[in-house]
Amino acid sequence: MEILDHAYTCTTYDKINPVEFTYKLSPKETEDFVKLRVSNNYLFSGRRNSSMWAWRAILKHMGLHHKMTHSQAAKKWENMKKKYKELKNPPEGVKVFPEMWPHFTLLDDAMEGRLEGSAPILKAFPDDKDDANFLPSSRPKKRKISMMKSTPSVLMVAGPEIEVSLNGDEEEEGEEEEQGGSREIERVMQEVENERASLESERVTMESERQVMEKEKQVMERERQVLQRERAALDREVAALDRDRASLERERAIIEREKAVMEREKAIVEKDRDAVSRDRLALDRERARLERLAAAKGRTEEVKEGGEEICNIKTSELVDRKERFLNLFEKLIENF
Repeated sequence: MEILDHAYTCTTYDKINPVEFTYKLSPKETEDFVKLRVSNNYLFSGRRNSSMWAWRAILKHMGLHHKMTHSQAAKKWENMKKKYKELKNPPEGVKVFPEMWPHFTLLDDAMEGRLEGSAPILKAFPDDKDDANFLPSSRPKKRKISMMKSTPSVLMVAGPEIEVSLNGDEEEEGEEEEQGGSREIERVMQEVENERASLESERVTMESERQVMEKEKQVMERERQVLQRERAALDREVAALDRDRASLERERAIIEREKAVMEREKAIVEKDRDAVSRDRLALDRERARLERLAAAKGRTEEVKEGGEEICNIKTSELVDRKERFLNLFEKLIENF
């Protein structure tokens, strides 16, 4: 009997999955999708299958649990975040136009924490094992291999059937990737939260500093008003002093002019006094001369002719009148 080599015949049974289509969200559904994801961030705790139940809760709330799978929703969220990061922080030298993507502002508000509380808070029910309520996820293809052993008598003996997964442990890897993605999302969201908290703290600090500056500004404004009032009062006082000084200058000028007039009048009086003194001396000499003449002639001398006597009488009267005038003039000078 001829010995034949062993041969293995593999019969493949592929489990064909239905074609997996991705449902396209409308702009309103996209907005609700992002708001629900941000507002229910606590559901994505990183624990096993927490991401799946969280996305299922979101899809069921939106009425999309028969149109999208949880993995499609997670992929949609990751793609949106990736595109947002590329537009927000492009590589150096690359020019981007964020306004060309209609969801950039929505994602920017989400990443900056401005959408928290903008959607209802949901609850996930991981104990619910009824998968019929949700769109089934695609499963990895498996191949069933039958090992047939050939004998010299051409007797076909069926060997043990081996079920082999073409993707290895794809389910476990998918879950691990999903958990890793959830942890990455949690890390990014935590960074966003930390940054938002830091910004909020800075905002509070800046607000308090602004209030302090406002108070200081008000105090400075009041002090400025007080200084302006004091300056106005000082200006009024300076104006009054200037007026008083001008008045004093005018009075001093008047006094100087009066003093000059008095000096001139005093000089004139001195001149008049000197003239009076000279006249008095002349009068005294004239009187002495007359007295000497009268004494020489004597009282007993007969009166000469009428003309000579009248002349002596007039001369004596003139001397007396001049003496009275000089006395009056001296009194006037002394009173002056």
